[in-house]
Amino acid sequence: MHAPAFIKAIWYQFDDFPMETLTKIWYFHKPIEKKQRDVSLMKEHREQFGSSGNCFDLAIWLLDECKKNGIRAYAIGHDLFSLNGHIAVVMEDKYQYLCDLGDQWIEPVLISPESDDFSNQWLTGFFPGAQVKIHRLQSLLLVSYLRPNGKITNQTYDLTPIDTDTLWQAAEWSQNHIKPRALVECRIPYQQEIAHWEYNNGTAFLSTSIGKLNEESALSISEATNRIVHYANMDESFVYNALRSYERLSPTLWKP
Repeated sequence: MHAPAFIKAIWYQFDDFPMETLTKIWYFHKPIEKKQRDVSLMKEHREQFGSSGNCFDLAIWLLDECKKNGIRAYAIGHDLFSLNGHIAVVMEDKYQYLCDLGDQWIEPVLISPESDDFSNQWLTGFFPGAQVKIHRLQSLLLVSYLRPNGKITNQTYDLTPIDTDTLWQAAEWSQNHIKPRALVECRIPYQQEIAHWEYNNGTAFLSTSIGKLNEESALSISEATNRIVHYANMDESFVYNALRSYERLSPTLWKP
């Protein structure tokens, strides 16, 4: 179920990239008409602030790297042009591999049932804090997640390739619609595994193979800033100011 080395080599360039919506609200308030950044601007902001962006930013950046390296790849997703919209990438050689930086997968996973290596069993080592199972249903991909507490959740992707114009239109829509919550997710080494650290509007926790750890709630903006800087390695002033912008959207969710 593992991708070949040349696909992993592209993927691993993004190992320390968080998925975060702090850049989204920061750039939203800039007096610039187009809110979806191009890759050169994303690189500039990462150099300045350690930022990366949301799932659309990450997918566009990953697609650009694939193009530069001659790898066939295209965007897929679900619920585009809505607040629940999500975007990921499929890379191809002989077979197809799901590459979802927005959900912070550990590595790409095979999604072609015709491959001798394909398995519909529970898999470990692909997603932090959960086992995954891959179901291919023609043009749909169903991913099931099994958490350490036995809870199973599902996510469905439409595997129809999203053309470039639609991708950028959906990305622009997303960057212009702000949910009133700050979200930062990143993959971090933890003991003998890769865990998933998440900050979600005042609450922070670590997802591991044995469950949620170090859960904290009702964090102040200063406390949240410190956690995000520590785990996501982003600029302190940038993080603090972005969180203040979110505070103005939903002040009752924050502790003084």
